[in-house]
Amino acid sequence: MPSEPGIVHVIDDDEALRESLTFLLRAADIEVKSHSSAAAFLDALPAADLRCIITDVRMPGLSGIDLLRRLKELGIGAPVIVITGHGDVPLAVEAMKFGAFDFFEKPFDDEVLLKSVRSALRQQAGEIRRRTERADIESRLAALSPREREVLGGLVAGRANKQIAFDLGISPRTVEIYRANLMDKMRAGSLSDLVRMALIVGILESG
Repeated sequence: MPSEPGIVHVIDDDEALRESLTFLLRAADIEVKSHSSAAAFLDALPAADLRCIITDVRMPGLSGIDLLRRLKELGIGAPVIVITGHGDVPLAVEAMKFGAFDFFEKPFDDEVLLKSVRSALRQQAGEIRRRTERADIESRLAALSPREREVLGGLVAGRANKQIAFDLGISPRTVEIYRANLMDKMRAGSLSDLVRMALIVGILESG
């Protein structure tokens, strides 16, 4: 059973390096798929469990920089670790500007690379959790009536029931009913839960 979630995709035209990285990652209980070119990887992209990418910066056809540009165009934010040859540090720096997670010069330390991969996988897993949580909260918000949304806005802004009632031209008792209903629909156990959800979806700006 892999110790880290998701698949690491290794992209390199050097078969020996692909096999070496595949062996290293599998020995560390990390699932891995290898690709001989960036184009081959992009062809497989729709079916890929995309959590982390390791790519050489210099490859025939699409380079590692080209791949980073393409991923950015596609809105794919999976962390990319770039492998560079001797003297390619300027290219690695350019890759970092395009959003690369990390870069390593050949020959690299296996343990240091594994540490970076695990860090990338943890970061991506956290990002996926955050996106899932946000989508879940947004679906709950969509179930609220317009009046419940107004009461929610007042609550997360720190207004008391009486103030919300005054602002909306309804009775405090009616506000209490809307509040109970929206708490139930939002599956919020407390007002702090509501505030946290509002921050996650951008209803309330953080200070």
